[in-house]
Amino acid sequence: MHSLALVMAQRGHAVTGSDDEIYEPSLSRLADKGLLPPAMGWHPERIHAELDVVVLGMHARADNPELIKARAIGVKIESFPEFMFNISRDKIRIVVAGSHGKTTTSGMIAHALHYGGIQADRMIGAKIGELEPVAISDAKVIVLEGDEYLSSPMDPRPKFLHYKPHVTIITGIAWDHMNVFPTYANYVDQFKLLIESLGPTDTLIYCTEDADLVALVESLNPVCMTIPYTTHSYRLDEGKVIIQDETGNSFPLKIFGNHNLQNLKAAQLATAYAGLTSKEFYPAIQTFTGAHKRLQVLLQVEKSTSYLDFAHAPSKVKATVNAVRERHPHAYIIACLELHTFSSLNPAFLPQYKDALKEADVKIVSYSPHTLAIKKLPNLSSDQLTSYFNEPALQIAESGLALEKLVMKARKDRETVLLWMSSGRFDGLDLIEVSSKVFE
Repeated sequence: MHSLALVMAQRGHAVTGSDDEIYEPSLSRLADKGLLPPAMGWHPERIHAELDVVVLGMHARADNPELIKARAIGVKIESFPEFMFNISRDKIRIVVAGSHGKTTTSGMIAHALHYGGIQADRMIGAKIGELEPVAISDAKVIVLEGDEYLSSPMDPRPKFLHYKPHVTIITGIAWDHMNVFPTYANYVDQFKLLIESLGPTDTLIYCTEDADLVALVESLNPVCMTIPYTTHSYRLDEGKVIIQDETGNSFPLKIFGNHNLQNLKAAQLATAYAGLTSKEFYPAIQTFTGAHKRLQVLLQVEKSTSYLDFAHAPSKVKATVNAVRERHPHAYIIACLELHTFSSLNPAFLPQYKDALKEADVKIVSYSPHTLAIKKLPNLSSDQLTSYFNEPALQIAESGLALEKLVMKARKDRETVLLWMSSGRFDGLDLIEVSSKVFE
């Protein structure tokens, strides 16, 4: 939302906004452009009939005073995905959906097109190198990260239904956010709606390494063109990933992990629809460094490395830990996972994390009892978490300070990988400073 505000202001529109709290880096970026609201909170007097449109975020509540005022006076209200569709209705829309890899795959597509000189707009969940998350122009193509969550408090449909994609990627289906989708069947239904919405001139690119996704596609027998894909073949050379094009030319990559090579194949297929040839794709993807907070290198000291990753759902955590083990087969891996979302703290969902940390040498799970209280969830015990993760030696931290102490205690004088995984902020812990201490 804040990236969209910045772009629309840059394009000459008058933009205002509101929130109950704004975090960094959004806070500084909005302040720098004079777009911070004069006060936090909800102020109905800011809503008036001269507004062209109110863009409603997913996390707004139905009883939001500003929303109530807008509805009462008849101001046009659009959810975020509705707004994005309306400003891209004349473009070729490439939408990346799926439970995992959306940001990275969208980022690969945007990066490859940019590198290849093909102008494309984008709406992605993170910064991609020097590319900002949102770009709106007169480009003929737009890359949209399409998630399955509710569009707004006024519209319970999944966001990706609004985009009416010409090209759709589905990376896989792995249940998450049980507060939104109480059962796995309910979660799968969202992707069923997406596939059923595609017409005969549309294209669906889907991963055949996900059995449930394959079963869904085959059961629906969609009228659109379908293109199955699998992980791009690769080899490891002293920890570096090497891929080859159709003619046998080799390209060393800056990314690693089986899941990222899976994302790469989907991106290659999608960029072809925007006019990028295979010959142009490989040199472009060779320079891709990854999306922000996706196996992002925080610190490197000799052979030791500290990574930050957005992984929080079970499938993402397992894929990330496995990728790090493949990249660093002989390293001492300290994996720190912060449980932060409703699902990750819910005893009914936590068994999904079984064996997710298996490939790490030291497994640490942190969570905040205060967050549990805010989400009105029951307290968690060490025995519960040990059982859910199937890790008898699992260590538990209930604060940033406790987490730092466990990490410092775990350090050894050898090649070490510190892997920080969270959709939160680790209780404000300075991860680079802690990593530096561990690597001393």
